[in-house]
Amino acid sequence: MSSWTAERSVPIATIALVVIIATILSIRGESKPAHPAMGSNPSDATETKIERAMSAGPPEIAKSATIIDKDAQGHIVVLREGSNGFTCMPGNPNVVGNPPMCADGPSMQWAADFAAHKPKPTNTVPGITYMLAGATQRSDSDPYDKTSPPITVGPHWMIMWPFDPKTTGLPNTHRDSGAYIMWAGSPYAHLHVMGRP
Repeated sequence: MSSWTAERSVPIATIALVVIIATILSIRGESKPAHPAMGSNPSDATETKIERAMSAGPPEIAKSATIIDKDAQGHIVVLREGSNGFTCMPGNPNVVGNPPMCADGPSMQWAADFAAHKPKPTNTVPGITYMLAGATQRSDSDPYDKTSPPITVGPHWMIMWPFDPKTTGLPNTHRDSGAYIMWAGSPYAHLHVMGRP
């Protein structure tokens, strides 16, 4: 068992969080081919990336979200500015753990804390992350697993807030429908809800 050690005028705090979430994507994701530090497939056209990023969230959220990606040097690139506080990313279908996603500010803080290996998340309100285009991941129990075979996960969304299976009565094992606690027992345990909201 692993240790749980822990618009162009986009506000600076938002940009910082975007940089951190992009870092998470490269930490969590492992490349099948040879582009581990890139956000999405470098040969994809900008419109393709925007469409893929928007596929991750409900249409009413994705249509006004900021869309970002990483360039070949790992720098954040704003593909489209947004106005609703959500940020969507196209991910890279060639990288396990790097799905398209849309996340609000508290989720971005949660992800920043995860990337920095902080002892626990510091978001002060629950965050929401959508992965409605599905995802691949390595583990439902170990947030830092990079060696287990990939798990394909259908459309889902998550509430980024501490959840405990013992107090919620929710299971802590992967399900194809319903809800469960992902990464139970770690400070980064969160509610994972299969399907569309």
